[in-house]
Amino acid sequence: MLQKLSISNYALIDNLEITFGKGLNILTGETGAGKSIILGALSLILGQRAESRYFFNQQKKCVIEGLFSIGNFELKPFFEDNDLDYEAETVLRREISADGKSRAFVNDTPVNLNALKSLGEKLIDIHSQHATLEINDPEFQLLVVDAVAKHDGLLNDYRAKFRSYKKSTSKLKQLIEESDKAKAELDYYQFQFDELEKSNLADGEQEQLEQEFNELSHAEEIKRNLLGAYYLMHEGETSAIIQLREAGHQLSVLEHFNPQFAELYQRLNSAIIELKDVANEVEIIEQRTHTNEARAEEINVRLSLIYNLQKKHRLNSTAELLELQNELSGKIQQAVFGDETIEKLRIQLDADRTELEKLAAELSANRKNAIPGIETEVLKTLEVMGMGNSSLKIEMESGSPKSPPAGRQVRKSESESSLGANGIDEVKFLFTANKGHALAEMSKVASGGELSRLMLSIKSLIAQNTALPTIIFDEIDTGVSGEVANKVGQIMERLADNLQVITITHLPQIASKGQNHYFVYKDEEGATTYTRIKQLDKQERVLEIAKMLSGDKPGESALQNARELLG
Repeated sequence: MLQKLSISNYALIDNLEITFGKGLNILTGETGAGKSIILGALSLILGQRAESRYFFNQQKKCVIEGLFSIGNFELKPFFEDNDLDYEAETVLRREISADGKSRAFVNDTPVNLNALKSLGEKLIDIHSQHATLEINDPEFQLLVVDAVAKHDGLLNDYRAKFRSYKKSTSKLKQLIEESDKAKAELDYYQFQFDELEKSNLADGEQEQLEQEFNELSHAEEIKRNLLGAYYLMHEGETSAIIQLREAGHQLSVLEHFNPQFAELYQRLNSAIIELKDVANEVEIIEQRTHTNEARAEEINVRLSLIYNLQKKHRLNSTAELLELQNELSGKIQQAVFGDETIEKLRIQLDADRTELEKLAAELSANRKNAIPGIETEVLKTLEVMGMGNSSLKIEMESGSPKSPPAGRQVRKSESESSLGANGIDEVKFLFTANKGHALAEMSKVASGGELSRLMLSIKSLIAQNTALPTIIFDEIDTGVSGEVANKVGQIMERLADNLQVITITHLPQIASKGQNHYFVYKDEEGATTYTRIKQLDKQERVLEIAKMLSGDKPGESALQNARELLG
């Protein structure tokens, strides 16, 4: 339910705030006062495109904000899917700057326009006298049948299984393509794999070989420097260890003068021990360091093999070569054993399809049972609204769910006469408003006013069977008057028992049915014209409806008539 709408800097509106109530909300006002402007502003938080030329003040940004009560619409999954904070009272906000840049928010979280539009469609349904496309949309017509059939659980189960089935079908197609490609290139893959496997590569091998080769290539230099280091530390007459020992002797004779000298002596002894360890390790390394031309040649050959493989496959390490080897192994396995995997998936798809066919048949049966009731109820409502000569026929065609086994090459006509996102059914509403005329698509045989009443009767039926969002009627009562207008108002009043209805009307018979009545008017301050809105109290409603009956200066009879309409 739309609880509050705030509009800032849009068209003739500088600042406007409207609080809507439950049930039937009526908007009236003279033509051009700004009723459609309010709807235009509302459409911005429903994801419609905006143009800055419609700003009230070109130097300021336009801000539209709507507060919605959404606790009854099971929208938590939508919020989770879009990473949004769910609130039972949710705020949609749109900000458009003077340069045309737009930002959208849901509960203060930025969203793109598509997300805002998707959420808006779940909260507000705007219908005008010219909105004939929806009523002729096969998806909308199927939605009507499903709403009356009351099989939401079954339909949601079918749709979830159908989405999974389509994913598996795509996976099967991909596996078949990969298998065919692998079979065609099996010899090439096998040659590459054998070459890599024969090389017997090991991860990290290249780095170890390069280090060993580097040491063998500079063995003489390494040995010479190690000998020199060992001589300076341990062998020479003035070696570091001899000099440190002498320094220790000098400190030891001072120990009885100050405990600090004893500590320094101990630290020096530790340094001598560490230096002896270093010298021993240097000696060991020096002794095992020697030239080995045979080993160097062996390493050189091995590295050349690795480098050639890397160059051939445009890779940079043995790890990448090993990864390629694993990939080739997988492709070979795909070529050799891929048919088994494909066959298993085909069997699973056949089982899934059988389950889908069963669910689709249940959906079809429910829809078939619901159709007569829809035809009867819609025509009954139309008769109340002065269209008693109307005829409505809902045709349902159920395509055969049977199809060839998954993955088999079939003709296009065979493969497409199968399951769809909503089952196997297509429905078509055929209508005529006049006795003796042939049934046809509704847009071809009904006027704008007739279509509006037809849509009202259909929406009224849906509202009795499922939770609809707020519905807005923009002057759909055009072309009706008198008692028919009164009946249209009664239908809207009944519709408002199940959902929030907001309607823009010029008919007093309809305006009198509202629980809340808002008057839209122009206000001139100096050289500027503003659109204003106010909620009317009881006495103001009497006067407004009297004006709608007889003009700006209603007489007592018009006032009395208005009181009677208001009950």
